[in-house]
Amino acid sequence: MREHEVRTALLELLADVGTVTATEAAARLGYSSGLCSFHLRQLARHGRVEEAPHGGGRVRPWRLRRQATAGAPEGGAGAQEGAPAAEFGDLARGLEDESWQRWLAQRDQAPAEWRRDEAFSAVAHLTPEEMERVADAIRRSLAPYRDREQRPLARPDGARPVALISRLFPLLPE
Repeated sequence: MREHEVRTALLELLADVGTVTATEAAARLGYSSGLCSFHLRQLARHGRVEEAPHGGGRVRPWRLRRQATAGAPEGGAGAQEGAPAAEFGDLARGLEDESWQRWLAQRDQAPAEWRRDEAFSAVAHLTPEEMERVADAIRRSLAPYRDREQRPLARPDGARPVALISRLFPLLPE
């Protein structure tokens, strides 16, 4: 349900700011610190984040897991800060797919008005510029709803988190 959304938001926040605690993430993202803590631990379990060095105490900062480059030890010289963009994209797609599979398996448990989805696909013959315009049009159509994540009071009664996934890519010849 929210797992994909929360984990993606945490990964994006870590990519932007470097390190955060669950409490800091909660304040920035509008979730509870317990929810952020849970998902940070899940991301760590899957090797996506790690605890950042800290001076002890109860503070537990997290960062994107350092990825070792070929021939360099983990976290040693030559390691890159953060996950490469392609790896982040792979993780996001994996979380999207996981959320979709969970939806398919459990949609009969949802309230009646929420038991359908609006999944569709299409093939269009586009130029690279047209593909970019289509993507921009999709982003613009979603813009009025984006701030509801950070502003819960802006959500109308009955609103729920809904995964909005769009993948535009050229089809390669066989």
